[in-house]
Amino acid sequence: MSVQIFNTPEVQNFLRLASGLDQQGGNPRTKQIVHRILSDLFKAIDDLNITSDEYWAGVAYLNRLGAAGEAGLLSPGLGLDRFLDMRMDAEDAALGVVNGTPRTIEGPLYVAGAPVAQGFARLDDGSDKAGKTLIMHGTVYDAGGKPLPGAQVEVWHANTKGFYSHFDPTGEQKPFNMRRTIIADAQGRYKFQSIVPVGYGCPPDGPTQGLLNQLGRHGNRPAHIHFFITAPGHRKLTTQINIDGDPLVFDDFAYATRDGLVPPLVERNDDASIKAEGLSGPFAEIVFDIKLSALVDGVDNQIVDRPRLAA
Repeated sequence: MSVQIFNTPEVQNFLRLASGLDQQGGNPRTKQIVHRILSDLFKAIDDLNITSDEYWAGVAYLNRLGAAGEAGLLSPGLGLDRFLDMRMDAEDAALGVVNGTPRTIEGPLYVAGAPVAQGFARLDDGSDKAGKTLIMHGTVYDAGGKPLPGAQVEVWHANTKGFYSHFDPTGEQKPFNMRRTIIADAQGRYKFQSIVPVGYGCPPDGPTQGLLNQLGRHGNRPAHIHFFITAPGHRKLTTQINIDGDPLVFDDFAYATRDGLVPPLVERNDDASIKAEGLSGPFAEIVFDIKLSALVDGVDNQIVDRPRLAA
């Protein structure tokens, strides 16, 4: 039997009570958000006839999710991170702001404090013998299309097992392996040497994959490389590129793929290219130019304050 009680005065008054709306203390914004979320949940229980068994299974799931530290993994998997980007895109459109390089999700695996290099950096330490050498470079441009000397390019990516330093369950990677902050040179150029990363999947026995299984979805990401780019007078750009040719480029469980963020990967096998890079064998090359957008009324309206690991 299904009953509908959400719209009764008793339930509506109870929601105000549970959300603290009738109390003097507390934070008004928190009250507003909790009231809305509780209201939506109460209505869902009513509309879908969610049973007590189902509700408490959900509570148990949230406990497992927190214990596994996977809330930041489930968030993009359910499209919440992408939805926030969509809202920022819509806000830019309403303000008439034109973005050069598209934004996309940050992901949960950034670590602050990576070593700083001028113009060029070697990201990997050479320990991943399965890795194919990658040379990636480009120019950072300002909102007017001019090169931006001194722009800060933070970059991080996974190894050939799909693991990131500081989050590697094997313990094989040293701190800040495949993580650097590169300061663009006088012509606005950045460049790094690393290895071509591979994609990764959610832990197969973890709560995120468990829910995705219930949805009939995979939990895999294509190979990708993350970036934060900052410069005075410009908004911080959070983005990532996917490795061209990966079979999951347009089937990313985290919905991070966007037009303009899949630059070509070119195989360099000729002696001239190898010699020019000072390498001993073939390598892959990616050219990725970056265009930033100006502050909005002097403010960076796309800065995101969220918990991040610092080391």
